[in-house]
Amino acid sequence: MEYFLLQVLNGIQLGLLMFLLAAGLTLVFGIMDLVNLAHGSLYMLGAYFAWTFMGWTGSFVLGALLALPAALALGVIVELVIARRLYARDHLDHVLATFGLILFFNELVRVLWGPAGKSITLPPALAGTIDILPGVPYPTYRFAIIVVGAVVALFLAWLVTRTRIGMLIRAGASNRRMVAALGVNIELLFTLVFGLGAILAAIAGLMAAPIVSLKIGMGDDILILAFVIIVIGGIGSIKGAFIAAMVVGQVDIIGRAFLPDLLKKVMSSSAASTAAPSISQVAVYVLMAAVLVWRPTGLFGQRQ
Repeated sequence: MEYFLLQVLNGIQLGLLMFLLAAGLTLVFGIMDLVNLAHGSLYMLGAYFAWTFMGWTGSFVLGALLALPAALALGVIVELVIARRLYARDHLDHVLATFGLILFFNELVRVLWGPAGKSITLPPALAGTIDILPGVPYPTYRFAIIVVGAVVALFLAWLVTRTRIGMLIRAGASNRRMVAALGVNIELLFTLVFGLGAILAAIAGLMAAPIVSLKIGMGDDILILAFVIIVIGGIGSIKGAFIAAMVVGQVDIIGRAFLPDLLKKVMSSSAASTAAPSISQVAVYVLMAAVLVWRPTGLFGQRQ
């Protein structure tokens, strides 16, 4: 039971990280109709910004905080220089242009930080464990990720549902042409949304960095999972992205934790250990396919 609880917490932690990445992606896709393959690069650069500022300041928290305005500035620059020129084009042009951005950012990281991987050392306060239940320790940093991720998710929910800018974001996701016709500065709205997405991706990247380490292209693989989440949740839906991320996190972690023992009953231990992660990944895509058969627009996507 204790082991199961720990794995559920790991699934929540993974789900919150994926939600932060997917939330920005679904906003950009849902409001601006932009297929941004370079969103994973913002995740990667958020981690590298944090590593740099942590080295300059000697503080984990201060370095993480300084990485956020840097990510915002980068997102605004990308929107103004690249993304804004793509809105009137079709999705194939979006894919080609943002794939080019992936290559550019990967080489930029290689030039600025070198080809070798980096690691972030946790401060003593976050390096130990805490007891979530009497006699049940859990890594302090992973618990901190859950707390920070939950706070950011609540803030994002408040921003989208309780503020004027959130009203415009929701209206833009439903009918951006009508929003523009009502006199809203749609270009400024797009810039703000893209910048917000960059900040969310950077938060996910810098929080994941101490666990997975920093390397060139670290955002490419996780971007695929983020797209799966927004497809399951429904394009443009923050609520859908959150629920889908929680479900995908549990499916992935629980599968990796418990499938090996089940598979060992029908195959060797080495084969079971190799097959379990692959089956967990396949289960996520099967889940996506099942949702699309049931609701082609996703769980909370708007029906056309």
